[in-house]
Amino acid sequence: MPSMTTHALHTPVHRTPTSEPPPDSVSITAEPRQLTRAGIAGVWAAAAGPMALLMWVGAPALSHRMHGPQALTRAIIICLTAGLVWQFVLTIALVAREQRTLHWTTVRDVLWLRSPRSPRTGRIGCRVWFVIIPLLLATAVEELIPTLPHPLSRDFSSIMQSDTGQHFLRGSWTSFAVLVVMFVFNTILGEELLFRGYLLPRMQGVFGRRDWVANGVIFALYHLHVPWMIPAPCSTRPSSPTQQRGTAAPG
Repeated sequence: MPSMTTHALHTPVHRTPTSEPPPDSVSITAEPRQLTRAGIAGVWAAAAGPMALLMWVGAPALSHRMHGPQALTRAIIICLTAGLVWQFVLTIALVAREQRTLHWTTVRDVLWLRSPRSPRTGRIGCRVWFVIIPLLLATAVEELIPTLPHPLSRDFSSIMQSDTGQHFLRGSWTSFAVLVVMFVFNTILGEELLFRGYLLPRMQGVFGRRDWVANGVIFALYHLHVPWMIPAPCSTRPSSPTQQRGTAAPG
């Protein structure tokens, strides 16, 4: 006959179910650390300084070492691409230093790479995506703003619309590949990821709910490599902070 001790070991224990999930299944959202004014200025300088040097010093120096037509055009494209790639590297390095990890879930949270969330209902996606419509309209208005006088030889848009730009791309798949890389880092992985993904979530501690205004201003002033474009970014805001805060997608 089994003893009471043995019987107790084989008797199932009924536990009252709880609504709390196991600790290892709890989703913990990583939070970005707020920057000081000096920290914000330092990140801005780390992006604006290299781009300006590459545009006004690096591109002319490189063009003198290149052979063939459109040497300055090719040099400008290469230098701007290098500067945008640097901004991606800078963003990843800053996140790694801040969070001590580059795990995707952490990077996604601290760079605001989530789908937009309604500030009133907390609902993700659906009608919240309609925020894109006013942003597209704002972008269209921005295109109507006249730029300051500037040398056309350094205006990428003018170059691509000219005979020089068409000749530059005619039959050159290498040049086309470089342009694709530049566009990807310009619209997603470079400027936008650094200024909207890294800087904007970390500016509230200094600027409060006007952080998006300050972010737009410093983004405009970042364009030292194309200073004639500074008035345009200053005239439009990056996005609605209530729609974007904590859940923005890049770009």
